[in-house]
Amino acid sequence: MNILITGASRGIGAAAYALLRKHGHDVVGHCTKGSDTLIAGDLTDPAAPRDIWDTALDELGGEIHVLVNNAGIYEGVPDNVTDDEWHAAWQRTLTINLQAAADLSRLAVSHFLDRGGGGRIVNIASRAAFRGDSPQHWHYAASKAALVGMTRTIARGYAGDGILCFAVAPGFTVSEMTAEYLQGRGGAQIVADIPLGRVASTDEVAEVIRWLAADAPESATGSVIDVNGASYVR
Repeated sequence: MNILITGASRGIGAAAYALLRKHGHDVVGHCTKGSDTLIAGDLTDPAAPRDIWDTALDELGGEIHVLVNNAGIYEGVPDNVTDDEWHAAWQRTLTINLQAAADLSRLAVSHFLDRGGGGRIVNIASRAAFRGDSPQHWHYAASKAALVGMTRTIARGYAGDGILCFAVAPGFTVSEMTAEYLQGRGGAQIVADIPLGRVASTDEVAEVIRWLAADAPESATGSVIDVNGASYVR
């Protein structure tokens, strides 16, 4: 299958990119600045989603079967900052975590319909969509909750056309972005909240992404898979 995955330079995205390629799929990955193997695109730019899609479509011979919306940011903002700082933080997080995913999903749905139907979208949400997050991350939790709502809307709206949409909701994962924090005092508190006794690995989340992208049955469309060691169950 031909797959486009955003945010593929590190963490969950890099693990999923490598795993999908290992399983024989033709994968185009994206990161903000690009690299020798990944296409570039700054998702704060409203034009970037279409540029990324068009570039990936060209590299994949004019056909994409699966979109994985993995790119996202986790940047805190205190509730006592100035109005301008507050609004800027919300705009940046919602633009990258939600709007860009919506733009790419719209392009994917249009492409799938033009091909006669059939295709998959996998959105990377978060445990925060359901249990919330820290007082510095209202905007992050809100963006991921909205992503879940969008996932279910796409699933309900286009299942009849063979277009399937899923989401993954990880808790804390071991990655470049979290390693230092997990090794400090905050890490012990996080692990204490996880009945499994450890945080998830990026490889575990990548395997769920791979399964949804390639093997999950059609009737699972609209589902959200939790990968959080039972730190939040619903």
